[in-house]
Amino acid sequence: MVRVALAGDTMLGRGVGERLLEVGPKGLFTRGVQDAVADADLFLINLECCISDRGEPWPRPGKPFFFRAPPVAVRTLEWLGVDCVTLANNHALDYGPVALVDTVSLLQEAGIVCVGAGADVALARAAATFNVGTQQIAIIGVTDHPEDFAAGPESPGVAYADLSNGVPDWLLKTVRGSEADVVIVTVHWGPNMTTEPLGYIRSAAQELVSAGASLVVGHSAHVFHGVWGSVLFDVGDFIDDYAVDSLLRNDLSVLLVASLDGSGLRQLEAIPIALDYALTRLAQLDEYAWVRDRLTSACAAFGTTVVDTGERLVITP
Repeated sequence: MVRVALAGDTMLGRGVGERLLEVGPKGLFTRGVQDAVADADLFLINLECCISDRGEPWPRPGKPFFFRAPPVAVRTLEWLGVDCVTLANNHALDYGPVALVDTVSLLQEAGIVCVGAGADVALARAAATFNVGTQQIAIIGVTDHPEDFAAGPESPGVAYADLSNGVPDWLLKTVRGSEADVVIVTVHWGPNMTTEPLGYIRSAAQELVSAGASLVVGHSAHVFHGVWGSVLFDVGDFIDDYAVDSLLRNDLSVLLVASLDGSGLRQLEAIPIALDYALTRLAQLDEYAWVRDRLTSACAAFGTTVVDTGERLVITP
């Protein structure tokens, strides 16, 4: 059995970056958050920013947000125990190719593996592999937006796929062709601030599972969604400085630990977390209850049952 910790959108720029420079690398997450996943074999997050002190804002007319974290942000990921990040998202190139290259280099120097972006399309689409005991785990990163961030044959960028028109052959072949015992596909898909996956996302998830994905991990909505079999449609946010929607409560989220073997997902543990401004901590009693009720309702829509153990929310597919 392999235990994989999973966190959603991790934005270390803007206000989070400013706080980081004030409090240091260990000041963005409480010790309780770090301890919650300390026993995991791997820790995978969606890094929704570049890490660099170089580059210029991406020249797309109307693009509203640009996220760039200072280089010391890598120390925060080290302290948390992050092993792998996906850069396949709509902020990896916010400050252009030079900042993306810096991001990959800084992470590699820290021993953190990147998927979903690279110096060319082949590297961006490539799976990363990890060996845990006798099990080999493959991780593949992909995003369905934006198309102008897509890597080219000789140009840096992200692994882009227009999933609204179906899962492309290259992605299906990558999943099918993996010889790993466990195949995880981490996908940045769909619009922000939705409470459930769109139809095309459900279809794409089914295609990926049919192709052999052991676990599909979605993100982008900033709000966690339900679980359907081995599909986690959206795992919400992990840290940010965003405005809070009083109804959708994007300041309450989950940190997840998936237990997998060669047969797929065996159990999923959800740890409720609370996102204060540029600080993430374990959820308190009323916050925990809100996350429990919201996750229970979201999962029930897919026929999935959530069990509250008092400290964690457990799902057994």
